[in-house]
Amino acid sequence: MTNRTADAFIFFRAWLSAPLRVASVTPSGRALSSLITAEISGQTGTVIELGPGTGVFTEALLQQGVAEENLVLVEYGAEFANRLSARFPAATTVQMDAAQLRKLPLRASAPVGAVVSGLPLLSMPVRKVHAVLEGAFSHLRHGGAFYQFTYGPRCPIARPLLDRLGLKATHVGCTLANVPPAAVYRITRRRPRRAVDRAHQDQLFEGPGKPSLSA
Repeated sequence: MTNRTADAFIFFRAWLSAPLRVASVTPSGRALSSLITAEISGQTGTVIELGPGTGVFTEALLQQGVAEENLVLVEYGAEFANRLSARFPAATTVQMDAAQLRKLPLRASAPVGAVVSGLPLLSMPVRKVHAVLEGAFSHLRHGGAFYQFTYGPRCPIARPLLDRLGLKATHVGCTLANVPPAAVYRITRRRPRRAVDRAHQDQLFEGPGKPSLSA
C-alpha cells in the first residue's frame, strides 16, 4: 500500500467515525493545496495549520519554501497527529481542539504570518467558529492572513461574525480540479474605522480646489 493510498484509507476511516469533524471523505487534492498556499512563502514566517489531517497542505507549504521548523500543526485526531509527527519531525505538532487555539504556546520571537485551515467550518456551531478565528488572530501578526477553503458557494464565515470580529473576507480563487470543487478565502483584519475615515477625509480635501475648514 502506497503512502497516498494509506492516507486516503486513514482519512476515510476518520470521516466515518466523525463526519462533522473531518471536512471530506478524501484528502484535499494538489490543485486545492496549491491554491490555498499560493500567497505563502518562506518570508511569511511561522505558519499555523489547523486540521492538517494527512499533511497534504503541509507538503504544499514546504514546496512554497516554508521551513519545516516554522510550521505549527494543530490536529485534534490522535492518529493524524502521530503520523504528522513522524512525517514532519522538525515541525511542531500539537494535538488539541482548534477552538482552544488562544491557549497555544508559541515563541514570542516567531511571529505568525499565516494560518491555513482545513477545518469544516460550515459544520461547526457559530460559537466554535468564533473561538477558532479569535484564537487564530490572537497569534497572527499585523498584516497576517487566515486562509480557509470551502466546498460551498460562498464564504463559510457568516458576515455578522466577520463584522463582530472586525474581519473581512476576500475570495482568492476556486478550483474545479479538486473533488469536490472548492474555493479559497483570505480572512484579514479590517482597517480601523478612524484610519479609514481619516484616509477618506484626506481624499476629500486634496487638490487645488479643496474646501476650506475655516468659516
